[in-house]
Amino acid sequence: MTTDIGRPRNRAIADAVLRATVELLAESSYAELSLDAVAARAGTSKPAIYRRWRGKAHLVHEAVFPLGADTAIPGSGSLEADVREMTRRTLAVLSTPAALAALPGLVGEMASDPTLHTALLERFGDILVRGLTEFLESAVRRGDVRPDVTASELAEAVAGMTLLALLTRGTAVDEVWLDRTARLITKGISA
Repeated sequence: MTTDIGRPRNRAIADAVLRATVELLAESSYAELSLDAVAARAGTSKPAIYRRWRGKAHLVHEAVFPLGADTAIPGSGSLEADVREMTRRTLAVLSTPAALAALPGLVGEMASDPTLHTALLERFGDILVRGLTEFLESAVRRGDVRPDVTASELAEAVAGMTLLALLTRGTAVDEVWLDRTARLITKGISA
């Protein structure tokens, strides 16, 4: 059993830092974002930020890609509808001004530091490992999905196609693209 020493962290500070990070990214770029500017906007100190996050990339990742209702796995029972909803949610998260500003820097940092990539993926571990795995197991039992499809493969297909579409099409990603992409992924994993 572990016990926390000292006073508990103030959640209001963390919320202010996350909000300031999103606001500053929407106004500039990942490269221009500084923890000094985040601290000033949030009304806190740089050491307070470092007590909560390992560094800029970890802070930006948490601020831009929050865990919440949008990261829950849909479960309508229709494979194509659920894949479409996963893709729509991914598009919504990746197309925010903060995400568009952060992605090039985060991708660059993850490419040069594999441990950062692993640490950032840990935040989504429960969703990827438990949520998507349960989703796929249920779809396999219904006879909708091949048993060899993994949660990582499905996540990579959805996120990868969405990210590439945003990079190549920008705001031209529309409902037709969502329908076609969901159909393509669904056919690729179908039994």
